[in-house]
Amino acid sequence: MYQALLTRKYLTRKIMPMLAMVAVMLSVATILVTWSVMGGFLVSLIQSGRVLVGDVAIVWPNVGFGHYDDLIEMLEQDEMIDSATPIIETFGLAQLPDGRIELIQIKGVDATSYSDVTGFADTLWWKPITEPTPKDKGREDLRLIADDLRENAGIDLEQIFQNGLTLTRPDPDDGQLDPAGVLGVEVTGLNYRTKWGGYEPQGVNRAMSDGRVMHESVFMPHDGSVGLTVLSLDSDGRPVDPKTITIPIANEFQSGLYEVDQRTIVIPLEVLQRNLRMDEAQRITLEREPFATEFDPETGILRPKMREVVGIDPARVTTVLVKKTDGVELEVMRNRVREIYAAFARKHQGDVPSSHDMHWQVKTWEDLNRTMISAVKKETGLVLFIFGIVSFTTVFLVLAIFWSMASEKTKDIGILRALGASTMGIAWLWVRYGAVIGVVGASVGTVLGYWIVSNINTIHDWIGEHTGLVIWDPQQYYFIEIPSDVDPTKALIVFIVGIMTCVLGALLPAWHSARMDPVKALRFE
Repeated sequence: MYQALLTRKYLTRKIMPMLAMVAVMLSVATILVTWSVMGGFLVSLIQSGRVLVGDVAIVWPNVGFGHYDDLIEMLEQDEMIDSATPIIETFGLAQLPDGRIELIQIKGVDATSYSDVTGFADTLWWKPITEPTPKDKGREDLRLIADDLRENAGIDLEQIFQNGLTLTRPDPDDGQLDPAGVLGVEVTGLNYRTKWGGYEPQGVNRAMSDGRVMHESVFMPHDGSVGLTVLSLDSDGRPVDPKTITIPIANEFQSGLYEVDQRTIVIPLEVLQRNLRMDEAQRITLEREPFATEFDPETGILRPKMREVVGIDPARVTTVLVKKTDGVELEVMRNRVREIYAAFARKHQGDVPSSHDMHWQVKTWEDLNRTMISAVKKETGLVLFIFGIVSFTTVFLVLAIFWSMASEKTKDIGILRALGASTMGIAWLWVRYGAVIGVVGASVGTVLGYWIVSNINTIHDWIGEHTGLVIWDPQQYYFIEIPSDVDPTKALIVFIVGIMTCVLGALLPAWHSARMDPVKALRFE
C-alpha cells in the first residue's frame, strides 16, 4: 500500500518527475516519427520498384530463349500463378527531339499482358483526372482540363491514355495505328517539374550549328518521336549490325523511381524483336555432300554439291515476368517457377537453356531491387541508431533525478525501514516509480508521434505557409508528399523501449536506497 501512495505523491507533487516524463515523451515521439517516415520512404520505394517488374522474372540475358509462349502457357496453368508476360530488355541510343543522344534502356513488351502482370497502366502520366494531386492547391494540373485541351489544342488526353495502353498512335495522314513507345517522363527533359510536383510540357530548344537556338513547340504524346539505335545479335549472341528506327511516342510514364523514369522507354515487343533479329526466322545451312559435284547455276563452274538444311528459329525474349496469385509467399512462388521452368527445359531440351545453367536466373522483384532496398534499410538503421543513442540519454536523466530524490528522501526511507519495510520493498518502490513515469511518458509520446506522422504533410504545409521553410519540396523530391508508414509493431517496440529506459535509470537509485542503514537514515539531516 505504501508503495502506491508514495508513487502517486511523488508523481503529482514533484516537478523533477515531470521533466523525466517529458524527456521520455520526446524521445519516444522522435524515434517513432523517424522510424515511420524512413519506413514510409522504404515502402514507397519498394512499391515503385516493383511496379514495372511483376513478382518473379525468368531471365536469360542478351540472346534470350525461344518457345516462350509454351512456357507462359505452362506457368498460367498453375494455381499459384495469376499471369505471365514476355519482354525483351536491352540498351540502345536514343536521339531526342532537341538533338541530344542518350543511352537508354529499352523494354519490348506485349501491351495487353504486360499491364496485367505489372502496374504499367497506373504509371501512365498523361490521362484525364478529376481530382488534383495533394499539393496542387490551385488546380493547376493540365490533366484536370482535358476537355478544354481537346477543344482548344486538339489534344485528347483520353485517347493518349488509350494509346499508351496499346502502344500505338494514329498516323496523322491516314489515321492508321502505328506502333509507338512510352517514354519515362524524365527522359526528354521537356517536361517541367512544377512546384506542386506535377509536370507541364515545354518546348524544345534545339542548338544549331551556326550558334542559333531554335525553339519548337512539341508535346511528345501528340506529335513527338525519338530515334532508337540498337545492336542486333545473332542466335549465338554475336553482334551483327546496328539498327536505327524512328518511333512515335504514345504517352509517358512515371514509375516513382527517378533512375527508371530518366532512362527507360517501353515499345511493342514485335518491333524490338524484329530489329534485334530475335523474331521467328528460317534457319538455312549450306553443307557440302562428300564426293558429289554440281555446276554453279550462275557461273557454270563445277563445284562441290551443296545441300540445304532448313529449319525454323523460334522468336526469342530475354525475360518472362510472372505475377503470383494473392496469398502466395514470394519465396514459394520463386521455387514453383523454378520447377515449371525445369519441366519446360526438359520438354524443349537442346532448344532452350538448361535449368542447371549458371546464367539462367529466376529473380523476385526484391532481388531485382536489392541494391536500392538494402541501401535504404542501412540508412534507416543508421538514423535509428543515432537517434537511439541520443534518446538513451533519458536513462541517465532518470538516474540523476531518482538519485537526487533518493538522497532527499533518505529520512523517509529510514522511517519506512523502521516500520518494517523490506529491502526489496524499498527497491521496488523506486523501480515502480520509474516504470510509472515510463508508462505515462511513453504513452503520451506514442500518441504524439502517431499524431505527427498522421498529419506530417499538413504540419509541413502549415510551417511552409507561415515561416517560408519548405523542407520537402515537391519540385526537388520525386515523391510529392512526405512518405510515412505507422506500423503498430514499431510503435509497440518504441513504447516498450521508452518504459525500459526509465526502469533502467531507476535501478541504481533503487539499489542504493535498499542498502541504506535505517539507523543512519533516521539520523540524516
